[in-house]
Amino acid sequence: MPETDIANPGSQLPEDQASPALEPGPENLPHDAPIDSGDIFEVHFWGVRGSIPSPGPETVRYGGNTSCVEMRVGGKRLIFDGGTGLRVLGKHLLSQMPIEAHIFFTHSHWDHIQGFPFFVPAFIPGNCFQIYGAIAASGETMKQRLTNQMLHPNFPVPIQIMKSDLKFVDLTVGDQVSLGDVTIETGLLNHPNSAMGYRVSWKGHSVVYATDTEHYPDRVDENLVHLARDADILIYDACYTDQEYNDPKSPKTGWGHSTWQAGLEVAKAAGVKRPVMFHHDPNHDDDFLDRVESEVQAAFPMAILAREGMILRVI
Repeated sequence: MPETDIANPGSQLPEDQASPALEPGPENLPHDAPIDSGDIFEVHFWGVRGSIPSPGPETVRYGGNTSCVEMRVGGKRLIFDGGTGLRVLGKHLLSQMPIEAHIFFTHSHWDHIQGFPFFVPAFIPGNCFQIYGAIAASGETMKQRLTNQMLHPNFPVPIQIMKSDLKFVDLTVGDQVSLGDVTIETGLLNHPNSAMGYRVSWKGHSVVYATDTEHYPDRVDENLVHLARDADILIYDACYTDQEYNDPKSPKTGWGHSTWQAGLEVAKAAGVKRPVMFHHDPNHDDDFLDRVESEVQAAFPMAILAREGMILRVI
């Protein structure tokens, strides 16, 4: 049986394009299966938007929440970034407590941390969260930056009101985290004030989370190609089209974000099976993203655009 194309519900992919990296849509996947079952590797997108939340009737199909991706792998729950999608994930987790999870931040620009103060499970005793992130160029740890955004006058209650067990781990580029037989590699991304990409590997399969990175004008980013080598899935910052990025009236060079065209170059150079375009610009409505996805799939049939609520099964 050819698999269902999650990007176009109801359609089917040709037999020669079917891939084990993509299973049927979220309604058919056992996302509420016990996390300690230890026999799944799946990726759930809770927030796929960049820069600022963009709710409304024109963003219903792709979603308006900012970056948050959950991976359930080898009995572990990993969460990448804490944009407003983290609030939605938190509501979902309330039926599964007590919760133990590992939260990895790429960086602390606001669209990647603004959901953390609204992550309800962090306020509940008995839950445990190990939180990872790089030390900023200013010397601030991720713990300090998450604490600072919850200080007056920005927020009414301090981080100390969170009664779950919060443990913070400082990372530097090149560090590797081992959680049993799950391995998380880190890599440098090209972004103002820097950002960190992650590669999650288990049982010979890998998913790479590389959002908030900008391509180079004269070469493919070799750091990113190495991080994404032979990955089953590459989640890539495709905020712009080439036309937008190079617009002579309003160029986006130096803004720290990339294009879907550059993302496919990385995917091809790295031997990625399925690129997933992520971090959609808040000005890109559903119809615009539909057109982008058609162009993306014409260039790389296995590529898709990330949608809020989408679940990809690796194994």
